[in-house]
Amino acid sequence: MSLPRPARILGLWLPLTVVFVWGLFALLGLWLPLDPNRIELPHILLPPGEDAWLGYDDLGRSLAARVAAGAQTSFVVALWVVMISCAIGTVVGTFSGYVGGGWDHATVRVIDIFLAFPGILLAIALAGILGPGIENVVMALSVVGWVGFARLARAQVLSLKHREHVQAAIALGAGTTRIVFRHLLPLMAAPLIVEASFGVAGVVIAEAGLSFLGLGVQPPEPSWGSMIRDGARYLLMAPHMVMVPGAALMLVVLSVNLLGDRLRDRLDVRRT
Repeated sequence: MSLPRPARILGLWLPLTVVFVWGLFALLGLWLPLDPNRIELPHILLPPGEDAWLGYDDLGRSLAARVAAGAQTSFVVALWVVMISCAIGTVVGTFSGYVGGGWDHATVRVIDIFLAFPGILLAIALAGILGPGIENVVMALSVVGWVGFARLARAQVLSLKHREHVQAAIALGAGTTRIVFRHLLPLMAAPLIVEASFGVAGVVIAEAGLSFLGLGVQPPEPSWGSMIRDGARYLLMAPHMVMVPGAALMLVVLSVNLLGDRLRDRLDVRRT
């Protein structure tokens, strides 16, 4: 049973609006008149109201400015991690699936080793070894994130390399590079794009988790995870310190997942 048209439109435009605003704050944050580290002592723990859209924190800093600046942190980390993970995973998985043999068995064993550890725990361990900072967070999450793309790319190549058009290209003397870029990657693009869309949501949560533990962006730079950690001490007196960044994190992750579901439905050839 399909949803009524207004419900379908609402379910599409709301996530699009949230993701658009998230990206807008991230891309234009440097040019917006925001000062997330400005301290105003008379506004300490001031709740949301007419003079403060989202309230102030324990140091008198505007939560609206800090949430907007934190959007840039989460967006940059998610973008870089997904790009690096997708590139490495696609290359490894495509090479493993197409070449086969001992390379494929060795790659599968490496993937199994990575999958044997919970991803977030491995990221925490790597971030703890590398030290705090946005660059180390990107590196730690990329080391964990490439596995899903590699497994998906390998499965797609194993399914596609026996297709008639690939066998015909081999029979006509096409080289490996031409076969991969002209006959395999275009057909693998749809599932990889869908995997990347869901990967963005996972990276946003992982970055917030690492910042919550003190392994991500360091103070005074804002991050949604560190804002939730700082607000946990004042949860009874000023719950808005946790609710504001928590709501921003929830809306972004939920919207990205909903858009990923819609994208998967649109790119599913069997259903269309």
